[in-house]
Amino acid sequence: MDAERSLRQLDESSVHAPRGVTVEIGGVAIHLRPSRPDFDEVISKRYSGFLNSSAPAAYKFDILLQNPSQAPDADLRLLNCDPLWRLERGDFRAEWDSQSRRGWVRQAANPYSIDTVLRIVHSLILAEQGGFLLHASSLVRNGRAFLFAGISGAGKTTISRLAPPDAVLLTDEISYVRRTGTEYRAYGTPFAGELEKSGANVSAPVSAVYLLEKGSENRIGAVEPLAAARSLLRNILFFARDHDLVKRLFDSAVEFVSQVRVSRLVFTPDTRVWELIG
Repeated sequence: MDAERSLRQLDESSVHAPRGVTVEIGGVAIHLRPSRPDFDEVISKRYSGFLNSSAPAAYKFDILLQNPSQAPDADLRLLNCDPLWRLERGDFRAEWDSQSRRGWVRQAANPYSIDTVLRIVHSLILAEQGGFLLHASSLVRNGRAFLFAGISGAGKTTISRLAPPDAVLLTDEISYVRRTGTEYRAYGTPFAGELEKSGANVSAPVSAVYLLEKGSENRIGAVEPLAAARSLLRNILFFARDHDLVKRLFDSAVEFVSQVRVSRLVFTPDTRVWELIG
């Protein structure tokens, strides 16, 4: 099925769809239009704090609610038939035309499937712009954003819990990094980890990235640019096996570490660790 035919079917299937909900993350507004009015409330509750009905939606998705046709635990598959992206997992199927910026999702009536679709779409959008989604917690303090990267168990949620009262949580799980000119900014996201709460819908310039490591003391160590880029790439969330985009992400990581300080932070669960951060 080509992109034109897919979008024609999308229009025909959504003639009577409700107005929908616009979710704005990282300054990117995506309009979600479910096939049932009651699902508007599900989306609104899931993305509370990130709704912006007045934002002009650059991207649009129709959500066609139906029971999944595959086993719920089937692996994610992502295929690029330029300009059409096909996304498929056990709980959903989706198509997105990157040129017209329109698409559809077929899924059950839960917020988890659309959550995955949004993460994938944002990762593709950011890759084109020199940004990325990073497996990292991030907080804003004194007008600057600090990112704490690491695999599961490295301490992303712990460092967030230890933050002083004047620090604003952007996320404890997936950091949203966007390049604007020569500046990198981190944005709050609704993508939560162990804290099970959305970050604040604010942004700030990225001041530093800390590679987390648990230890018996608090200390910061320097990281060489090449090692920093490798560590960054290991923590970037990207789902597509597209050669051009993967190369672009590699170049983005190298450029990022040339502009932003990356250090290794060994820490023990003590609030005094934040005396070193800055």
